[in-house]
Amino acid sequence: MHAYNRLASSSGHTSPSSPPSSPLSRSPRSRQRSKSGRPAPKTLAQRLAWILLSVLLKRQGIFLFAPLLYISGMLFYMGTVSFDVVPVIKHRPSPGSVYRSPQLYAKVRTEMDSDSSSGDAISTVWKHSYKGGEWRPCTNMSSEGLPESNGYIFVEANGGLNQQRTSICNAVAVAGYLNATLVIPNFHFHSIWRDPSKFGEIYDEEYFVNTLANDVQIVSTIPGYIMERFDYNMSNVYNFRIKAWSSIQYYRDTVLPKLLEEKIIRISPFANRLSFDAPPAVQRLRCLANYEALRFSNPILTLGETLVSRMKSLSANNSGKYISVHLRFEEDMVAFSCCIYDGGEQEKEDMDAARERGWKGKFTKPGRVIRPGAIRLNGKCPLTPLEVGLVLRGMGFDKSTSIYLASGRIYDSERQMAPLLEMFPLLQTKDMLASAEELAPFQNYSSRMAAIDYTVCLHSEVFVTTQGGNFPHFLLGHRRYLYNGHSRTIRPDKRKLALLFDNPNIGWKSFKRQMLSMRSHSDSKGIELKRPNDSIYSFPCPDCMCKVNKTEDSRSSSGT
Repeated sequence: MHAYNRLASSSGHTSPSSPPSSPLSRSPRSRQRSKSGRPAPKTLAQRLAWILLSVLLKRQGIFLFAPLLYISGMLFYMGTVSFDVVPVIKHRPSPGSVYRSPQLYAKVRTEMDSDSSSGDAISTVWKHSYKGGEWRPCTNMSSEGLPESNGYIFVEANGGLNQQRTSICNAVAVAGYLNATLVIPNFHFHSIWRDPSKFGEIYDEEYFVNTLANDVQIVSTIPGYIMERFDYNMSNVYNFRIKAWSSIQYYRDTVLPKLLEEKIIRISPFANRLSFDAPPAVQRLRCLANYEALRFSNPILTLGETLVSRMKSLSANNSGKYISVHLRFEEDMVAFSCCIYDGGEQEKEDMDAARERGWKGKFTKPGRVIRPGAIRLNGKCPLTPLEVGLVLRGMGFDKSTSIYLASGRIYDSERQMAPLLEMFPLLQTKDMLASAEELAPFQNYSSRMAAIDYTVCLHSEVFVTTQGGNFPHFLLGHRRYLYNGHSRTIRPDKRKLALLFDNPNIGWKSFKRQMLSMRSHSDSKGIELKRPNDSIYSFPCPDCMCKVNKTEDSRSSSGT
């Protein structure tokens, strides 16, 4: 019996014994060849080629020959190309390596000057408030007497104005915690700041001593009967070399026993020798010293308040409100940053000389690689006066805004300051506000001049910081202490700015939108609470300030 085949043959009959047709015979190509009557290969060479091609097609081995075919095609093509003309490859500098801000200013200047959409920016800049109430100073002075002192502590405060301020406040905290008598700190003469000023020439010494009288004993000199043991020479007194950011427990466990033994110790240098994290009793003394006891000497305070009054008079069109800007574009700052601007060969010569003069060999060590573009993109380049002007105009402050510029001597000042003065013609500096006679007593003292800037910046409606450092950090905390916990400070995102300034396609509207967002972010960060390892001199809440609920505040207001 035969199996039934459902596929009929060409004659219409089924044949169980007939073999199935081969795939080759069924292929369209075979049928086409048979219809055309083309003869099958007869010679040996033709048969071998036919067999090889069949094998390759079946096994897809043709792909083995793809590299050979590609190389053959390339060699054929190269033979037809003339190499007389070499193609030019345009190299675009890496992002951030070229200072492009002048090109941006030229591009947006017309639209910027015609933009009147911002309104009264200086009166509406601060909108953010702390949920549930405000913060008020609550650093209380002690009313109790002090026990007998364990000995005398003498510290040397090194650095500039605000680094010395850190040393003073930390010294007060350590002396109070160890129940020691603090000798008025000695200011170490620094080769960079070159200011020989004494404590009493910068701060009101009598006010300082009286404010802390019930918390820390403070004297201006060490008694003779103690110094007699050391031949009246402070260098003979035991000097502690304390590590940076040491805990207050270290002072209790290591310094106090030596103090009890010797009755006097010396700590030099003393900047940053106490950890930011400390018990509440230590933090209270820091708050008391920084925000209440340290007041500038009468000559500095008088001139500083005079300049504040003059700035408010010049800002009458804005209800006496002005902006202060801390600009760090002095020659040494630009040199240290290793950033490149648009000064060409002259700038390079000036910066190389400044680096060698201030930091001999530091920047020319073998193997040291400096990448100015990467530095700029990382937000480490000092903002130029032009860039500061663009930022402020983008944030909505127009030509009628009065600006106080706190700065040292600007590098290449005439050329660099020109665009900023075009954008803000009401800009002032202490040299412009005060007469030569008024500034004469402070002229050769960098710390006293910085103290005048500090005073004018402290009382501005808006403070703008363009570079890190102790000056803005102390102002940030001091302004929070004065303005209910809000710093009223604009801190531009310099990494984002580097990308915006480097973008040749950005327009004024897009740039302004970014700046308004940056301004709003600074407002939202105005009130911040201190976290572990944060500086109490920048974040006084909650160690130096207490939160007042809105309901309690309204009750007290209605009661009065």
